Amino acid sequence: MSLAAATARPGHVLADVLSDAVGRRTRAAVPALVRDAALVAGGAALTGAAAQLSVHLPGTPVPVTGQTFAVLLVGTSLGARRGFASLALYVLLGMAGLPWFAGGSSGSAGASFGYLLAYPFAAALVGALARRGGDRTVLRTAGVMALGSLAIYAVGVPWLMASVHVGLAKGLALGAVPFLIGDAVKLVLAAGLLPTAWKLVGRGERG
Repeated sequence: MSLAAATARPGHVLADVLSDAVGRRTRAAVPALVRDAALVAGGAALTGAAAQLSVHLPGTPVPVTGQTFAVLLVGTSLGARRGFASLALYVLLGMAGLPWFAGGSSGSAGASFGYLLAYPFAAALVGALARRGGDRTVLRTAGVMALGSLAIYAVGVPWLMASVHVGLAKGLALGAVPFLIGDAVKLVLAAGLLPTAWKLVGRGERG
């Protein structure tokens, strides 16, 4: 069966293509559970690496990082179940002391911790949408990325508000507005990257 035919089944995400390809090439020597575990661990590691791209902006306790971009890419590429597991692993290990949160930090304190708590759920959301074809065209991918970003803000901003004791307007000014331009750039990058990846594996569809 060709790669294009193998990926033509409905409900696939990019990780399914990779996992199936590894299974065929190794003649199933690598069990699916092991392949899934590797994908989950790899997604967590990617997010940890992206978190080290961290810049602190004046006037807000929340840094600009590559985390959110990695979270949304991991979620769409791995699907809801593996995406949630990958980001949950990332958050839990960071809480346990592994220094791979923004700027090499760890633990569960701080005004920005709510964003971290949102990551597994945002990854599950975009992963579920990707499994329904949400990452196959530029416009769909842009919409999926926007919804994933909103999910992160929906948890991160209230946590920030409670942490620094401010109201909604100030919370948005501190925890959302400074990052909108960066989010737009990430959205554009993802909207070009993911549909292109599908075309390269023979699964791109015309929007």
